[in-house]
Amino acid sequence: MTSSSLSNLALGAVEAAERAAIAAARLAGRGDKIAADQAAVDAMRKAFNDMPMRGRIVIGEGERDEAPMLYIGEEVGTGEGPEIDIALDPLEGTSLTAGGKPEALTLLALAPRGGLLHAPDTYMDKIAVGPGLPGGVINLDRPVGENVAAVAKAKGVPVSEVTVCVLERERHQSIIDGVRAAGARVVLIPDGDVAAIIAAADPATNVDMYVGQGGAPEGVLSAAVLRCLGGQIECRLFFRNDDERARAAKTGIKDLDRKYTGAEMASKDCLFVASGVTGGQLLDAVRHSPGTVTTQTLLLSSAPRSRRIITTQRFVEGG
Repeated sequence: MTSSSLSNLALGAVEAAERAAIAAARLAGRGDKIAADQAAVDAMRKAFNDMPMRGRIVIGEGERDEAPMLYIGEEVGTGEGPEIDIALDPLEGTSLTAGGKPEALTLLALAPRGGLLHAPDTYMDKIAVGPGLPGGVINLDRPVGENVAAVAKAKGVPVSEVTVCVLERERHQSIIDGVRAAGARVVLIPDGDVAAIIAAADPATNVDMYVGQGGAPEGVLSAAVLRCLGGQIECRLFFRNDDERARAAKTGIKDLDRKYTGAEMASKDCLFVASGVTGGQLLDAVRHSPGTVTTQTLLLSSAPRSRRIITTQRFVEGG
């Protein structure tokens, strides 16, 4: 499959993310995160099935018995065209959407078959930085303070000027303490570690590094982001019980303690798409006006490496 074949699916991928964002935004602030997630799933699935591809969900909303979510192994598309692997989070920030809070997004990544890690829906330990740093500057097996010092040295700045983004969770207190003990700054976020990793890869932000434990699906999506933008990420699956270990084995993962690099999680050229739902620092919210609905979408490509912000205005029938 050529890069141009993947590029031909870009507008369809943007359409899928935007449809999901519009559907979820209708339920923003209504206190029902399950309904918002389901609305995003239904809209995204319908858009996928209009795309000329033989698509397969490799990172989704769980196993088949959890349908009607977009489940791991589900086939989408028209059944004609290239074989595509899809990683997705139809609504990153379900609680944010339910509460009408900012930073909710719809997310997806596309790659040729075999190009995205088929990871289970469990947790991952993660560390990531943006482009322009020497290879190996971060190491998941080192204490967080050592990673902070290594990033500061590579950037040629004092440790006090390094900012680390961390999900605000009780399980991350030791990471927070370690960053502060090293002399660096911590930015805490309530949800959305993919958006945080996008920020770490953007020189225009003040985020230098992301560290923490979050969903494995978001880890694969983040690897796709960094394949497009440049940067480094290391992850390792984290299991809370034997059931989660069994789910990993079911996906074909044999070494449950393996440390993955970004190149292993997103091993082929890919597209990454995110649409704003409730708005935030990365993307604007879905906006309704008399006769129109407007969305803002981020489209990243690894070949050629590019970043586009797309504003789409749809004209509503009868408006």
